[in-house]
Amino acid sequence: MNYLLTYLKGLAMGAADVVPGVSGGTIAFITGIYDKLLESIRRINPSLWAVFRQQGLQGVITHINGGFLVSLLAGILTSIFTLAKLISWLLATHPIPVWSFFFGLILVSVYHMLRQVRGGFSIPRIGLFAIGVVLAWAITVINPGQVEASYLNIFFGGAIAICAMILPGISGSFILLLLGLYPAVLGAAKNLQLDILGCFAVGAVLGILCFSHLLSMLLKRCRDATLMFLTGLMLGTLGKIWPWKQTLSWRTNSHGEQVPLQQQDLSPFAYEQLTGHAHQLALAVVCAIAAILLVLALDYLGSRNRQK
Repeated sequence: MNYLLTYLKGLAMGAADVVPGVSGGTIAFITGIYDKLLESIRRINPSLWAVFRQQGLQGVITHINGGFLVSLLAGILTSIFTLAKLISWLLATHPIPVWSFFFGLILVSVYHMLRQVRGGFSIPRIGLFAIGVVLAWAITVINPGQVEASYLNIFFGGAIAICAMILPGISGSFILLLLGLYPAVLGAAKNLQLDILGCFAVGAVLGILCFSHLLSMLLKRCRDATLMFLTGLMLGTLGKIWPWKQTLSWRTNSHGEQVPLQQQDLSPFAYEQLTGHAHQLALAVVCAIAAILLVLALDYLGSRNRQK
């Protein structure tokens, strides 16, 4: 049952990582597996050889929480390979309800993370929170570039994006979009292009093994300050996932389709006036509230499990 629940959490993380602007790390934090995930990844290092010599393969699997990692990775991969087309279709055909759901998800996640800060909100911690907000906002307003989708660039793109994917608030998909590699990677996931996916995976593995050590250390030594900074990162991305946008410029993706490049946030009523499309405000509010209630329910269930 524990492995099944972990698999389902992996499904949610994978679904979030497919959407530019939403982080799988946010889902990991909401579902209460963030620290365990970082610690499990951190244990994958050269010292495993000594563990293997002393305790064998079973000892290695136990040391790195192998069952947990395999279940989570299976869920993430299942989600990416099965939901990539669905989420792409939903974002293209029903963008306002989808973005509203994720907006509510991020908003309540900020509240959820601030509750984890036990030592109070001192001025230095508030300063770190503000730095996180400004940094995330700055990243979201950078104009996407265009990097050639070579194997080397895909490799480094995977290493950079995976670091963002495990940070609550920073989306690995959005980092790929900024680099201009998002269409190539998403297309590879849709069409099972194993050469591109393999190159991306190798970069991602190396990136996450290095970065997880740093993040795990920060959470152990200065947890409250790190949480404040990460929460700021999360809050700063809300502008990116605001549901009502006007497209200012377009780009051509790998399939020759026109997709938005630069967008401007609008009020629901200005959106309807300028675009001629219904603002769907009532549906957007319902979707945002549904996301908020979902997170609060997960938080409640997690609290009950911890008490047992």
